[in-house]
Amino acid sequence: MAVNTNDLMNTIVSLAKRRGFIFQSSEIYGGLNSCWDYGPLGVELKRNVKDAWWRAMVTNRRDIVGLDASILMHPKVWEASGHLTGFSDPMVDCKKCKERFRADHLENLDKCPKPKCGGELTEVRKFNLMFKTFMGPVEDSSATVYMRPETAQGIFVNFLNVQQASRLKPPFGIAQIGKSFRNEITPGNFTYRTREFEQMEMEFFVPPAEDDKWYGYWRDARLQWYKDYGIKPEHLRLRDHEKDELAHYAKACVDVEYLFPFGWSELEGIANRTDYDLKQHEQHSGKGMAFFDDESKQHYYPFVVEPAAGADRATLAFLVDAYDVEGEGKDERVVLRFHPALAPIKVAVLPLVKKDGMPEMGEKIYRDLLDNSIKSFYDQTASIGRRYARQDEAGTPFCVTIDTQSLEDQTVTVRERDSREQYRVASSELVGLIQKKMRESMR
Repeated sequence: MAVNTNDLMNTIVSLAKRRGFIFQSSEIYGGLNSCWDYGPLGVELKRNVKDAWWRAMVTNRRDIVGLDASILMHPKVWEASGHLTGFSDPMVDCKKCKERFRADHLENLDKCPKPKCGGELTEVRKFNLMFKTFMGPVEDSSATVYMRPETAQGIFVNFLNVQQASRLKPPFGIAQIGKSFRNEITPGNFTYRTREFEQMEMEFFVPPAEDDKWYGYWRDARLQWYKDYGIKPEHLRLRDHEKDELAHYAKACVDVEYLFPFGWSELEGIANRTDYDLKQHEQHSGKGMAFFDDESKQHYYPFVVEPAAGADRATLAFLVDAYDVEGEGKDERVVLRFHPALAPIKVAVLPLVKKDGMPEMGEKIYRDLLDNSIKSFYDQTASIGRRYARQDEAGTPFCVTIDTQSLEDQTVTVRERDSREQYRVASSELVGLIQKKMRESMR
């Protein structure tokens, strides 16, 4: 059954709250605009997305290491990076309804775009996106610090620390997952554009002569990662930045875009940042940032290829893309077809009835799964059909049912989410079977 894309976003938002994926922040106080809380299923989904990224970028590679830099940094970091003077969006206000808009998102700067308003707009002015705060007991300009707008600068200022500690030489990368903050003028589209968000960034330092090669490599690798974890290829595309939209530091940039219900939008950017950042930090700090090559006995500034993804945007894309509706009327089934590695719950354990020793056997199987680090859920309430439906809607790949035969021969029924195929296995072999299925899903 086809899903109407006009209604899909509202459907996803409703499902996300009902099933415990995402809640409005501070909802009992009326909510806080563009701020969201991840519920029990949502926090598992987002953690699995980040873990999948970390495996691909760090754990399974010998040329990339990790970092966790502080959110608060010396104010001169943002002076060197250009954020204090150049990190801004053009903004206008409506004089009538007082709504605020990004000027570069409007076709007509003469009047308010809201159909029932049409009021006159103010002159375009620049609005810096960084959040200010104060460090220490005195709130004056000498105590001003900023909430970081990106995680990348923490990597750049630690370039030599990490390089020397890890004894790596270019080409090598430094990866980081962490919170960033941008005072967006017009946040929206659920968790797509928010003022507090989580980034998954990697800076890959390469000899200057190899920048084009590595830019092409990461361009292809990052697009493939989304496909590997289940995003439909027809919902993904690469969009190269035109010269007039490139950041001041970039030689080239391409976006991995996803077809959200609200249109094609960026999931991740892959940029060739050249040697801009290291040189800027050397100039402003007075500390040498060049790499010394023992073989050539020369110093040089590596170029940097940066794949920068949003953890929240990726999580939203996986949630939207997994959503499916089968059948109609009483035969309708809502299912989230998550890749097994991303699914918040891997196995649901479902005793057929709450008697005759079935709950006790179910509890033992449930404990065995948890003891083997397989995220599982135990449910013995309502009919088995309704319990299957709840797990389909949560995206659980496997359901295990304990019935009368289970007590006789110690076998259980395994039901697979996508095919709804059911088969019996020995309860003693269940953990091994699930582990095998999970491994196979990663190939």
